[in-house]
Amino acid sequence: MFVLNINPNTQRHNQVVIKNPMKKLEDSLTLQLLRSRESAMQFFRPILQETGFTEQQWRVIRVLNDNGQLDAKQLAERCCILSPSLTRIISRFESDGLIIRNRSEHDQRITLLSLSDKATEIFKEISPKIDQAYASLIGKLGEEKMQQLSRLLTEVTRLAP
Repeated sequence: MFVLNINPNTQRHNQVVIKNPMKKLEDSLTLQLLRSRESAMQFFRPILQETGFTEQQWRVIRVLNDNGQLDAKQLAERCCILSPSLTRIISRFESDGLIIRNRSEHDQRITLLSLSDKATEIFKEISPKIDQAYASLIGKLGEEKMQQLSRLLTEVTRLAP
């Protein structure tokens, strides 16, 4: 049980006291989220392994496909990838002819990244398989629960300080 503790001296309302702390590690929200992610990824990993892309690489392709051009900072944020990892992915993708770098028309200091035609074709080839995996996951969980889960996870994401 969580209780809001108001300090009478300062009238601050932001202190939360946990009256009954979790007794089991299994009850940890962060651990449950990690386990849930691992379980969900079991639907997608075989497809990614078959194509030779890592989860991070696929996220880069998917985000660029959905957004067109992004700078590296925007791409890292949307993909939830740390900058050093993204730099390696960009370098590899550039040498493989999957990413194109262009200067921003509005600010020449900014380099924008986009998918090459080759990468777009790869996306078109892989995405139906990913869609089938999503359908399988939704089939096991149910459409209503999937929507509810998505809403709850969005709420948790917005809680970040």
